[in-house]
Amino acid sequence: METLKDKFKVQKERAILVAAAQRGESGYKYNDLSELSALAESAGAAIVYKLQQKIDRINPSTYIGRGKAELLGEHAESEKADVVIFDNDLSPAQIRELEKVVGVRVIDRSELILDIFATRARTRQAKLQVELAQLQYTYPRLTRLWSHLDTVAGAAGGAGAAGAVGGIGTRGTGEKQLEIDRRLVNKRITELKREIEGIDKRKMREIKGRHDQYKVSLVGYTNAGKSTLMNALTDAEVFVEDRLFATLDTRTRKWSVDKGVEVLLSDTVGFVSHLPHHLVASFKATLEEAVHADLLLQVVDVSDEDVFEQIKSVDQVLDDIGCGEKERLVLFNKSDALASEANLESLQAIYPDAICISARTGMNLDLLAQAVLDRYRQEEMTVRVKIALSDGKTQSFLRGYCEILEENYTDSHVEIEARLGKSQLPALKSLKPAELRLDA
Repeated sequence: METLKDKFKVQKERAILVAAAQRGESGYKYNDLSELSALAESAGAAIVYKLQQKIDRINPSTYIGRGKAELLGEHAESEKADVVIFDNDLSPAQIRELEKVVGVRVIDRSELILDIFATRARTRQAKLQVELAQLQYTYPRLTRLWSHLDTVAGAAGGAGAAGAVGGIGTRGTGEKQLEIDRRLVNKRITELKREIEGIDKRKMREIKGRHDQYKVSLVGYTNAGKSTLMNALTDAEVFVEDRLFATLDTRTRKWSVDKGVEVLLSDTVGFVSHLPHHLVASFKATLEEAVHADLLLQVVDVSDEDVFEQIKSVDQVLDDIGCGEKERLVLFNKSDALASEANLESLQAIYPDAICISARTGMNLDLLAQAVLDRYRQEEMTVRVKIALSDGKTQSFLRGYCEILEENYTDSHVEIEARLGKSQLPALKSLKPAELRLDA
């Protein structure tokens, strides 16, 4: 028998949102449910009721207490709700008990985010990553899904005492269906990890193969405008839509920030507060773009009322993946859509070097390019290289990735003075030019 929550179909289902606030050092901290509302709507739900509840401690049975759960059931009935979505993470036992009391499906925040990711995944890599995250989330929550199989015995089973059914080697108490489910899930998790590991290795080789280029990565809260900015700066043609997690796949394109200066610009999956750790682990290869970047462009939606919480959430995820101390340039996107400048003034006091932009209109994107160019040139050095005329590979490298300052030809060699980034120096040395000098 399936539990009520086993299938959450992405359609216009009527949803009730619930958030429980526990007492902390500064009292009860309420969540206005705006983010959960956006997540639910992104999954295709219609919000019909919202409930916030103060709790001194988590009820081990229903999380919010049985009385409140019964009241929730009344609202579910009167509003003809199809699903109840909690902003809190629930245990399997709490979900089962709540479904008995409320009478409709109950899911928690993590399951909702996983469901959204499942509907957004397009590439093979993203689909595998989402499936792995879902199975890792589901594994500890497995319950017996079929009531007609208590135990599995041999094919020759029939009436008689336990242990007397089945053929030789199959007799005994049998195997619980739950154990079979867990074994199958474990096997699939192992298969997915192996396949994703292969993709990750290829991805890492791609990223490490770019060591001779300056790498910039876009990071930020979901729906902050990263994909729109990516399209505005390059010809990436990334899918853009005003919804959370519109894109899950990383794209990397060349961005010409100045004549003769190109950097690699990568988009990353959007962050959200309390992003399930299974997703962070599964999307490790995607997030490696940020880990190996020379510069992070943190895109902030300054038109959002929860902008401070969103910045905090992004900072937390960056810390989790080891990017907390990486050089970062903050971009205040959607500056042209501000209803009030109060938030902007407060943010500018905290981030005085941030740039106000509009990815949609192109406002101040020239200032952004200049800021990236300045940081690129902080990492630059001037070199003098003597190259044999027959050494086309080294010449091609210098002309493709460096700024040529001067060239002098002799009968057998060309001497080139060029400016390049420090990260490109090892690649130049590996080409073994006839002579290489670094200018002070």
